[in-house]
Amino acid sequence: MNYFSLFLKGVLIGAADIIPGVSGGSIALIVGVYDTFLKNIRSISLCLFSACKNDGFPPSCQDINVSFLVVLFSGILTGILILARLVNWLVLTYSILIWSFFFGLILASVFVLINEIEHLSDFFHPLFLMFGSAVSYSITVFKPIELYFNNLILFFTGLISVCAMILPGISGGLILLLIGMYFPILEAVQLFQFDVLMIFFSGCVVGLLSFSHLIYFLLKRFRDYTLIFLAGLMFGTLPKLWPWKKTTSWYTNYKGDQVPLSQNNLSPFKFESLFSESSQLFYAVIFMFLAIFFVLGLKKLSSQE
Repeated sequence: MNYFSLFLKGVLIGAADIIPGVSGGSIALIVGVYDTFLKNIRSISLCLFSACKNDGFPPSCQDINVSFLVVLFSGILTGILILARLVNWLVLTYSILIWSFFFGLILASVFVLINEIEHLSDFFHPLFLMFGSAVSYSITVFKPIELYFNNLILFFTGLISVCAMILPGISGGLILLLIGMYFPILEAVQLFQFDVLMIFFSGCVVGLLSFSHLIYFLLKRFRDYTLIFLAGLMFGTLPKLWPWKKTTSWYTNYKGDQVPLSQNNLSPFKFESLFSESSQLFYAVIFMFLAIFFVLGLKKLSSQE
């Protein structure tokens, strides 16, 4: 696999991981690295570390594509570190257009994922699709909570959020937002607070090594059912990404800033009449289609490699 292309895919995955509502796992599936990623991650275990100690590193890692993981994770970290500030600024400054782009991104991702399923005529597929949609939608309507900012909470925050990040359809950024840790972690990334990030990433590593085994098993044994469930997870997040919203209540975060607590979706025309400002509908639709073409283009390029 072309390493530069793989690095860029990692950057896209990292950028998606910091956006509430967009899953890095979804992007990994679209760009064609998800299965390879899971296969290599699940090969890492405590037994491997013991074997490395006794037999040395190269013989113990024959089943792991180390270069693949190094390049992909380098891209993911680059995407997180470099784009965290930019993505946050774009969401705050051009919220309607950016959320429109994210909406189109997930909508196209659902289509791409369903297209991967071999036997769509199965009776249970619609049930798994509806169940996945119900699960992710119920997560998006949870009220954010505020956790105490300490080392133990940081560790478990990393553990829980990384499970969501590698699961297509469930956004790790959204999970962080719901437990009140999104802005503290984003600030730690922007300010390079290594003590906070080390504890957070330690939790991520533990969650990644444990949860990847379950996802790999499900994809290997029940691939079609797992994919249709994941497509449902993605579809259920679409209301969260709807660009036109009205904030109905606020809460005060750990810094004393007012943050939206609950929001209602509005039609573009209702948004204009309520707030007396442009809904930017024309440009929003353009951004949605740009996202759809972007996803389909990524999928086509990945299939040609």
